[in-house]
Amino acid sequence: MSSKSRVRKHTQPAMSPLLRALTYSRTAHEPVTMAMLMQCYTALDAFRRGRGSRDLHMTLSRHLLVSQELARLGLGEDVLADIESAHAAMVQLDAREHQDGTWILDDGEYRRLCTALAILDGQLSAASLSEIANAEAKMIEGLMRSARAQALVEATV
Repeated sequence: MSSKSRVRKHTQPAMSPLLRALTYSRTAHEPVTMAMLMQCYTALDAFRRGRGSRDLHMTLSRHLLVSQELARLGLGEDVLADIESAHAAMVQLDAREHQDGTWILDDGEYRRLCTALAILDGQLSAASLSEIANAEAKMIEGLMRSARAQALVEATV
């Protein structure tokens, strides 16, 4: 008979202690959230001055989708309409670029995006890195589902 104990050992948690500490640490939280906001405000400024690009559009749109997911997770459910309004402004901006080649926001679109970024700022300061990562994962899942649905539509046409 083996001398090894037949008692099961405790399983390792899914997250390492270091990763867990970083995830819930406010010290690690601020650089991540500040970088996200800096990307958003840089893109907003570029679009305001007519210097936008497809990459900046994608960056800002992705962050708005993260904000939407954070709202659905309970961080700002009451302002979901404002976030969706900012998404509509981004769709209008994209349509205008396709039509006349300009990446410039009108005053109303700019105000809606400023409101949405203020909401995102509040969400990011209240959310843990784990919640932000969860929102980003849900955003990516949604984008992948949308891409698969679009591919199916194109394949049947």
